Amino acid sequence: MLLSLTADNLTLIDHEEIEFGEGLNILTGETGAGKSILLGALKLTLGGKAGRDIIRDEKKDAYAEAVFSVGEREKAALLKLGIETYDGEVILSRRISSRRSVAKINGETVPAPMLSKAGDVLIDIYGQRDNQTLLRKQKHLQLLDDYARDSLAPVLSRLKDEYKNYRSLEKKLMESDTDEKSRLREADFLRQEISEIESAGLVPGEDDELEKSYRLMKNTEKIAAGIAEITEETGGDNAALDLIGRAMGTLNNISDMDPDGIGPLASMLSDCEGILEDFVRSIGEYRDSLEFDREDFSRTEDRLDLINTLKTKYGSTIEIINDTLSEKKDRLRTLENFDEYIAGLKKDLAESKKRLDKICEETSALRKKAAEKLSDKVKEAMEGLNFSDVRFSMRFERLPDYTEKGYDDPEFYVSLNPGEPEKPLISVASGGELSRIMLAMKTVLADTDDVDTLIFDEVDTGISGRTAQCVSERLSEVADRRQVICITHLPQIASMADTHFLVEKSVSDGQTLSGIREISGSARIDELSRMLGGSEITDIVRDSAKEMIEMADREKITRRQEIKRGVGK
Repeated sequence: MLLSLTADNLTLIDHEEIEFGEGLNILTGETGAGKSILLGALKLTLGGKAGRDIIRDEKKDAYAEAVFSVGEREKAALLKLGIETYDGEVILSRRISSRRSVAKINGETVPAPMLSKAGDVLIDIYGQRDNQTLLRKQKHLQLLDDYARDSLAPVLSRLKDEYKNYRSLEKKLMESDTDEKSRLREADFLRQEISEIESAGLVPGEDDELEKSYRLMKNTEKIAAGIAEITEETGGDNAALDLIGRAMGTLNNISDMDPDGIGPLASMLSDCEGILEDFVRSIGEYRDSLEFDREDFSRTEDRLDLINTLKTKYGSTIEIINDTLSEKKDRLRTLENFDEYIAGLKKDLAESKKRLDKICEETSALRKKAAEKLSDKVKEAMEGLNFSDVRFSMRFERLPDYTEKGYDDPEFYVSLNPGEPEKPLISVASGGELSRIMLAMKTVLADTDDVDTLIFDEVDTGISGRTAQCVSERLSEVADRRQVICITHLPQIASMADTHFLVEKSVSDGQTLSGIREISGSARIDELSRMLGGSEITDIVRDSAKEMIEMADREKITRRQEIKRGVGK
């Protein structure tokens, strides 16, 4: 649930903090008062586009922040995205300056697309443009699959895997469509490459050993010269070992004069003499082991050159080169037994097609079963939105080819008037009718959707009177199960608010600002009176506004009591 929204320095907003409630939250106000700016601030926190033109005062950063409370389902879904929650809440924010935009989740910087992924878990925004979804036939399948996702998910997963396998086999078969001359030429080239690699007799790890030997042989002369110098300085005449020996003789001569003081010193120097003798002996042995064979060096260098040449052509390591060798052998066997290979591919493709057909048939059956239920529920929802004697169904055609979603090509059909046959929805409904049909669809899908917050942006386009009342009742019913936030111009919808916000413009120090405040009591009656009466608000209009609110409250109380008794919708 959306707990709060903060907007700073955004277009006409200086600073606003809004705390939303459960149930139906309504935002009203004059046209141009700034309702869309608040929605824009929310969209910023959900990864929406952030242009510099939204910054009110370019000397300061623009900022938007949304705080959500989350349940166990949202926690699990967010955790899959790598997003942790704290005390049952998650905070999405966006800071926009003249230079850049910074997105954060719980105070940690994230890429802006991560806000969008989190938003998909937390909230669903439905605006006027979404009506056009119904005019795109390809979207009808998506709406059906959204409704039937629980039953379809396992079979769609199998379908996607088999479709991928089918296309892969199809691609291999198509790529194998080469003439015999080309195949013979490729086979000859493969034999040469295989022979080149095999004749090298590569052994994993030998390149590292050769590199080590090569470096040693290449630097043997320098090493030998250095060792000779070290040997002379440590074991030669008048060198370190000789000098330590003389010092030991001197200590021994005077040790009797002070055994307690000189004795330990003599012992220490004796240890040094022993260590240095071991060193001189060891370095001499190492010097004697150094051998430089020009032929051995040349063989090592040639072998390394060969290995490095093969690495350039076939892979960066001996292991990769050997893997490449196996692949080339497999390809050569394929070319040498091409007819058998093609026959095997065709057999595998035919078997894959059978499996794909079976899964598509299973998917289609599940969809048709779900389409009947969806159509019945949408029809019922449309009747609740003042469509009388409406018929609604979904008809299926088959695509000429497979897709990863199967071969179904469904379309919504509707009859809005008595006696008229059902026709494709895209050729029947007007703008206002589309708005109500999409609302019916959205509210039906909300029953199966896990998203806890729904936002409806001016779904009242093209409706009035009794139809507006029906829309308000339907939104209120949805708000019994979800948090609903709705921007509206209709008093019938506003009267159903559980929490009502008023968006207003004001002028301060010569600047126009938008502000928002929660209203109740007489202030709410004033706002509905404005929506009902326009510029002239009479006592009759105020009485009508008050009565409208009272009727809405009674309707909500009655419905919620029925729900508790188990007889409501």
